Order: sequence, then structure tokens, then C-alpha cells
Amino acid sequence: MLIGQWLGLFALVVSLYILWQIRQVLLIVFAAIVFATALNKLALKIQHQFKLSRTIGVLAALGIFSAILVSFFILIVPPFITQFQELTATKFPAIIQSADRWRTSIQSYIPAPLVPYLPNLEDLDRQIQPLLKSMAGQSLTLFSSSLAVVLNLLFVVILTIMLLAQPNAYRQVFISLFPSFYRRRVDGILAECDVSLGKWVGGAILSMVVVAGLSLIGLLALGIPLALAQAILAGLLNFIPNVGPTMSVVIPMAIALLDEPWKAVAILVIYLLIQQFESNLLTPYIMSQQVSLLPALTLISQVFFTTFFGFLGLLLALPLTVVAKIWINAVLIEDILDRWQERRGINPKSSDGEEVIDPSPDRIVETDIK
Repeated sequence: MLIGQWLGLFALVVSLYILWQIRQVLLIVFAAIVFATALNKLALKIQHQFKLSRTIGVLAALGIFSAILVSFFILIVPPFITQFQELTATKFPAIIQSADRWRTSIQSYIPAPLVPYLPNLEDLDRQIQPLLKSMAGQSLTLFSSSLAVVLNLLFVVILTIMLLAQPNAYRQVFISLFPSFYRRRVDGILAECDVSLGKWVGGAILSMVVVAGLSLIGLLALGIPLALAQAILAGLLNFIPNVGPTMSVVIPMAIALLDEPWKAVAILVIYLLIQQFESNLLTPYIMSQQVSLLPALTLISQVFFTTFFGFLGLLLALPLTVVAKIWINAVLIEDILDRWQERRGINPKSSDGEEVIDPSPDRIVETDIK
């Protein structure tokens, strides 16, 4: 290898190492791009529907999003605080006392050697005290972690607004990083990514609305307090595949204990049925119609991005997969592997042995190379 090739290889390795070190920052930037894409779609619809200027459309989209976010917190946070205070202050001790009476009543029905192995619920309070002290001792770490989350969210919001204000300018800056002969191709790939991300956002919103509606029906049928707030929370947490649905069932089950314990079991069954319907039927159908993602590919992408990027990778697994699929298909498959066969004089053959002529040989603009 020539010294220039060695230098190029060294520069590539260093670049990959730097990108790996700043991967969390890149994920935050990607999250801002996803939010900016969704809000830009909304702004364009408002702009074209009411014949408004770009500035007014963007401000209207930001206003609608802010109103929804504030309404969500006003609707959910105060009632949940009240319910959990009641749960910890009155209902949880009553449940412990009821369970202890049940333990005492069954002692006469089991063999005497097995009685000492029954759990002693009277010691539960003493067992919880060290845990509470440990949590209090880690409050500073929790505060610093929460502060980091707030700062990251603030960074995402500010970056989203900047990208939303001048999307074309930032797009041209990104395109200019590529060689001149390939910039037209990159512009087309970015346009495809923009369309696919918009479709994915639409599919995710539709899935969340269906889950929230089904959850609301189930909670209202059981007479659970705060049914609307909990249904909205279940729909929003459905944005996080696999993990979000598990998180969404905890709060309704805890609040159901304030009424009757059997309702907590009923809520678990209802949520399991809803999630089976959503994960096995609804989401695969929506995603196949919107962005053509195979269910197995979705699960593999969640494991992959969670392993390498943590919780933020899990949260952004699906949009990352959508974008990665487009770039891999366009750059690696169409522009390298398919063109490699053409340059070697090998045309792909169909199942009957006939040569297949590529209907779009100008995928890479040869005139620009000349």
C-alpha cells in the first residue's frame, strides 16, 4: 500500500473512534432531527392549509406541540401524586395486614414443619427501612442523573427549534461533506429518509392512539380512577417498543389496589391482551405499510441499538433502523454491490436464466464524474 492509502486508513480509523466516543451526542442530535422532521410535516400542513408564511406555520406547530405536552403533565402528574400518597399511606398497610391475617388462617391447614417457612409479613416494615435509607443516601446521584436528563432534553428542544427554523440550510451543510459527484445522490437519499421518517412518525402515532383507546375502554369497564390519564400514558409509553408496555401497566395496577386487588390482576390480563394485539398484529401491519420493516428486523434492531447505545438507543431504535435501512440499501447495495457486478461485466440473472438489465443505470450520476 502507498503512504497515501495508509494515511487514509489511519484517518478512517481515527474518525470511527471519535464517532464512537461521541455516540451519545450523535444520538441526541438524531433525536432532534426526528422531532424536527415530525414538526416540519405539521408546519407544512398548517402552512398549506391556511395559506400562512413559513414562520407562522412553524410557530403554530411548536404551539400545538407545547400545548399537548403541558396538558399531558397537568392531566397526569397531580392526580398520580395524590393516588400514590393514598396508596402508600393507607392501602399498602391494609394489604399487609390482610395478607398477615391470611397467613395466620392457613397455618392450621398445612403441616407443622412447613409453618416456619411461611413469610413473616410483620417484619416487612423493618426490611423496607434499610432500603429507604439506601435510596436516601443515593439521592445526590439520582439528582445529578435527573439533572443530566433535563439538560439533554433542553439540548434536544433547542436543537429541534434550530433545525426546524432552517432545515434546508442544515441539509446543504450535510450534503457538502460528500464529494461533488455524489451530492445529488445524497440529496435523493435524504429526501427518501425524510419521507420514511414522516411515515414512521405517522404509524407510531396511529399505534399509540389505538393502544390508548383500547386501554381507556378496559380501564373504564373496570371502573379504575384516572382512566383517561392512564390510557394516555399507556399510549405514549408504547412509543418505546417492548419496554414501554411493561412500564405502562405498573401504575394502573398500583392504583387498582386502592379499590380491589382483583382489579389489578384484571388490568394485567387486559394490558397483556392489548400488547399482544399491538405487537403481533397492529404494529407489524402499520410498519409494513408505512416503512416496510420486517418484525424480526425490528426486534434485532432494538437489541442491537440497546446493547451499544443504552436506553436512548432503545428509544430511537425504530427511526435509526428506518434511516439505516435506506442508507445501506442505497449506498452499499445499489451504488456499490450492484454497480460492482456491472463493472465486472456480470449482469444479474433472473430465475429462468435470462440476463436482467438494470432499469436505472444512472443511480450514480456518471456525467458528474466526468
